[in-house]
This record gives sequence, C-alpha cells and structure tokens, in this order.
Amino acid sequence: MTETPMERAFGAGAAAPAAETARRVAATMVAERERWPLWIPVCMGGGIALYFALPAEPAAWLGGFAVAVALAVAAGFRRRPAWLAVSLALLAASSGFAVAQLRAHSVAAPVLTTKLRPAVVIGRVVANEVRVNDHRLVLDRVRIEGLDADATPKRVRVSVRGQTGSVVPGQWVRLRAALSPPPGPAAPGAFDFARRAYFEGLGAVGFAFPPLHVVAPPDGEAGTDWAAALGRFRHAVTARLRAGLEGQTGAVAAALLTGERGAIPKPVLAAMRDAGLAHLLAISGLHVGLVAATLFFAVRALLALCESVALRYPIKKWAACAALAGTAFYLLLSGATIPTQRAFLMGALVLGGILLDRTGVSMRSVAWAATVVLLLHPESLLGPSFQMSFAAVIALVAFYEAWRDRRASWSALDAAPRRVLLYLVGVALMTLIASSATAPFVLYHFNRVAAYGLAANMLAVPITALWIMPWGIAALIVMPFGLEAFALAPMGWGIDAVIAVASTVSAWPGAVRLFPVMPMAGLALAAAGGLWLCLWRRRWRWLGVLPFVAGLLSPAFGDTPDVLVDGDAKLFAVRTADGALALSSRRTNRFGAGIWLRRNGQAAPAEWSENSDWLRCDATGCVYRAGGRVVALVRDGRALADDCRVADIVVSMVPVRRRCPSAQVTIDRFDLWRNGAHALYLDAGRVRVESVGDVRGARLWAVRRGGN
Repeated sequence: MTETPMERAFGAGAAAPAAETARRVAATMVAERERWPLWIPVCMGGGIALYFALPAEPAAWLGGFAVAVALAVAAGFRRRPAWLAVSLALLAASSGFAVAQLRAHSVAAPVLTTKLRPAVVIGRVVANEVRVNDHRLVLDRVRIEGLDADATPKRVRVSVRGQTGSVVPGQWVRLRAALSPPPGPAAPGAFDFARRAYFEGLGAVGFAFPPLHVVAPPDGEAGTDWAAALGRFRHAVTARLRAGLEGQTGAVAAALLTGERGAIPKPVLAAMRDAGLAHLLAISGLHVGLVAATLFFAVRALLALCESVALRYPIKKWAACAALAGTAFYLLLSGATIPTQRAFLMGALVLGGILLDRTGVSMRSVAWAATVVLLLHPESLLGPSFQMSFAAVIALVAFYEAWRDRRASWSALDAAPRRVLLYLVGVALMTLIASSATAPFVLYHFNRVAAYGLAANMLAVPITALWIMPWGIAALIVMPFGLEAFALAPMGWGIDAVIAVASTVSAWPGAVRLFPVMPMAGLALAAAGGLWLCLWRRRWRWLGVLPFVAGLLSPAFGDTPDVLVDGDAKLFAVRTADGALALSSRRTNRFGAGIWLRRNGQAAPAEWSENSDWLRCDATGCVYRAGGRVVALVRDGRALADDCRVADIVVSMVPVRRRCPSAQVTIDRFDLWRNGAHALYLDAGRVRVESVGDVRGARLWAVRRGGN
C-alpha cells in the first residue's frame, strides 16, 4: 500500500491521531468563523511589527507586491474556508506591512546629523507646554542660521527657561538655541526616541537661551491654519484651568481635561505611578467614557423634565448626539492621542448603536477601532499607549461578553446598598482584569509593578468617575461665560483627595516591585496568548493561558549585559557579583544611567568598588574581571600599552590606534561615536557584543552620526 503524506511525515501509527487533530482544528476554525474579522487588526499588527523589526529598509515596492500576492492566494482558496482564513490573515499582515512602509516614507523629513552650535532659530510655535522648571516649545516652518533650507528640519523642539507662557501657538518667535539630532536609545533594545520623533516630524531637539522674541511672520508665511488655531485654544483652556486651581491641583486638572501633564510636579507623578494610578493622568477610555456618559445622562435628564418633548421626540437619540459632539470636542481638546482616538472610536460606535437601535459594545467595535488607528498611525503599535489601551479594553470586553447574562441579573437588583456593592465589585473586577491584561506591557516598557494598585484604584476611580470628571465637564461648559471657578473648586477637592490616596498608598512598604527587562519574545508570547484567550469563544481559547503566563515569567530568564558603555564615551556600568549594576559616575548622563538601572530592575546603582576582587581602577582606567575574562575600561590612552597585552576585551573612551594582541573584542571612541551605546554579554565560551546601531539597523529614522 502506498504511504500517504501524513504517514510519511508522522509514521503510520501517528498518522491517524495527527489527521484527527488537524480535522478538529479545521472544524473549530470554521465554527469560529464569525470571529475571524477580530483578527484583522492582529494580523495587520503582525505585518507592521515585521516591517519595524527588519534590520534594513526594504525595497519600496515590497509592501505593494506582498499585498498583490496575498490577494491572489486568497482568491485561490475562496472555496476552502479553513485555508481561506489563513490566506486572509496573510492578506491583513501584508497590508499592515505596506501601510507601515507607506507611512514611513510619507513622513520623511530632514533630520540633523550632528550637533549645532548655538544659532538663531526662527519658527512658528505649534505647541507651548508648561513644565515644572521651563517651557517646551515645538516650532515648525523653521529657519536656522547657517543651515541650508534642504537640510533644515521640518520641526524642532526646544526647552526655554523664563517667562514664555504668554507665547501662544500660531505666533512666530526668534531665539538662540543649541540643537542636536533626536537621541537614539540609551542601550541596545531600549526606547527609541529618535524613531518616535521621526514620525512626529521632529528633526532636532535642544534648548534655547533667553531672551525669546515674538516676531512678525516672514513674507508669505502669514495666516493661521486649523492646527495652530486648535493649539492656541488648548493653550488658553490650560491656562484658565491652572489659573483657577493653583499648583499641583491645577496641573492635574489640566492633565485630565487637556492632556497637558508637563506641569505636574515629579513627586506627584511618582506617587501616582507607584500607587498604580498613572492611568488616571493619561486621557484614555475611562475619561472619554465618563465624558460621554455624563453628557448623555445629563442631556437626557434635562429633556425628560419637559413632558411634551419627552413623549413626542426620541430624547435618547438626541442625548446620544449631544454626547457624541461632546466627546469629539474632548478628543480635540485633549490632543487626540492614540488612547483618546481609540476611546473616541469606541464611544462613537456605542452612541451610533443607540442612534440605530443596536448594541454598540462588542469585540467587533474594538477591532474596527484598532484597524482605523493602525491604518492612520501604524507606528503607534510600538508604543505603550496603544498596547496598554487596547489590551485593557479587549480584556474588559471579553469579560463583558462572557458574563453578560449574569451581569444583567446583578444589575436588576433594586436595593441601593446592593447597587453600591455591585459598583465597587465592578471597579475591583475592572482593575484586576485591566491590570492583568496590561501587565506584560508594563513589565516590558517600565520594568515595574504597583503592588497595591487594586487598593488605590478602589478609592481613586470612584472619586474620579463620580466627582472629578463631572465637575471638570461642567467647568468646560461654563468657561465661555467666565464661571468656571464655581466648578473648578469642587473638582480641586476631588483631585486633592486622589493625590492624597496616591501619596498614602505609594508610601506603603513594598509598594513598587522592580523587574529586569522582558525579552521581546516574552512580550510576543504574552500578547499572542492574551489575544487567543480573549478573541475566541470556544474552549480552545484556554490554550492562550500557557503562552500568556510564560511571557509574564520571561523576565526571570532574560539575558542582561555584564558591561555597558554610553555612546558619548563618558559612562561605564559593570555587573557586580550579586547581579546589580555599578556605575562609574553618578553625575554623568543621569538619564541614560537611569534607563540602564531600570532595565536591570534596580532603583539605585551598586557601589563602584575600585579596589575589589572584581574591579581595580587607577587614574587611566579600570580592569573588570567577570566570567573568567579580563575587561579593560580605558579612560586615558596611556593605559592602552599595558591593557592591549593582558585584557581579553578592551573598551576605550579614547581612540585605539594600535593593535591589541590579547583582545578578542576592541571597542573604542570611534565605535561608540558611530554606533551609540554598547552592551557586552560575557557568556561562557564567547563574548557577545550589541550596539544601538546594530540593533536599530539601517532604517529611515536611524540616522548615524556624521551621515545616514
């Protein structure tokens, strides 16, 4: 008898079980056909992630070619449902790849490649963010002294000390500023600010020297577009809020209503973060939902007071229209961030469902919202805002779908105490579900977990939902009449209460737990497992629990570097015997050092012991011993004569112009200048070296020093 392909692959004895398993998987896939559309944004996200993960920029035609091939494959399998699902997934993934590639090329703009000495800069103010110690201006239509127009960035961002609060978006300013390219990652694999700046059109960042002068627009540059007008409006509202509520209370009020968080004092930000309440300061689904609900029920209640109107007209739909208009206004006022866009799209679908007499809360509405956001801003997939926002809402909607009937029976309870208990249980469940869903992304991006987040949210969320936001909406409504003070005062009481909760909870012992960096593979496992668990409805969904848990545990098995050196050749870090990082200086490059420590799960650096068994230093450098290897950390070229004869690895802050016979690896000032920060892993039997330049690859946003 001729062997079948299944028998040849698995053996005769295993062919039947394997075939039965394949048949069941195919049958289950077909039975879940109504859930297939939910995977469209997931597959799109996979294609987008593939584009950004490539080590080199792909050919411009590749995305369109992949879409064409996927369309042909889908057409060929249109009569075979299980294979059609696979081919449609490939089509969505190739579409995501093509959209990301198109977006990357469409936003291309000049970026500085080297630092500029202080020069005169003239530009139009796009944004003026008030911060604790300075103002941060974003300028467009820029002219820079001594720089050709073709090499001038489209936008620049500068920090200005002094009184610049009177400068409003739309005005033209002249200032003297020191500019540099947007900085790359502080360590291989760390957050890439330069990539985000590329997609925002920022080609330079820096600081300005006072004074700053408001000037007339250059010839041909007069007039204000809608973006500048909106920026001026947001700036004016923020100023009114901070004038009505002073200090940290006003800064938090501005964050809740206009999204301007720069003026919040660092201790308040730290307390909110450590208490697990940072999500209250980032405008997202909670805030947009509260705005929509407050406007909907308030308008409906007011219309119901008039009996003739309530009986003759669809006041519920009128209230939905008012809530939709109000949330659209709030979207623009808050700066239209990614979480706000997602929340607005979700809210619009819910309110649209009321207008069409249909249910708007469903996983399909989440999928369409994600698809729209990815089509408009595919780069947002890489940021914590998109990931955490959609992770939380997907998990909550999945729970809502699973417990819809039981929830309806609980909601029917009439007793007021039971309704209060139901609300508190709901807050606790929402916090647990959202915290669990976002945990992998919190670990990956922030390396920390707030241990008492549930307790803090049980107190702070009801205050925010039932007191702060309704008064905030009232303040915005009466602000045109100059009456906002009557609403801001009670709003401030609620904000002070939330800050008090954050300060108290964050001070509890063990409030924050730090973890080493999560591997990218761990994040991918957790995300895939969570999506599998939430998007399917049949029992096979529970297969997603295993990869989700494995992803959460992956930081314990991650690989952390033994030696780090920054791209400016000013700072070293080495691993001590107990696994902590010690820094060669606590004053140099504090920002980069903080990222190194956070990614190692540390709150503070270990002691740099210059006369220990593992580290010895003198005026010209240090010798570090770990894993049976000798690493020379050179500060002065005079040390190279000896180090090049005895060290296995030479890391030099000065150029190495001689051959180092003993060194397996040599990294000098030129390598650091070209490729940024380096990380060394002293694995058994070999030395692994990673640099920022190697990890980023040759991409559009990865501008190397001295050229592309």
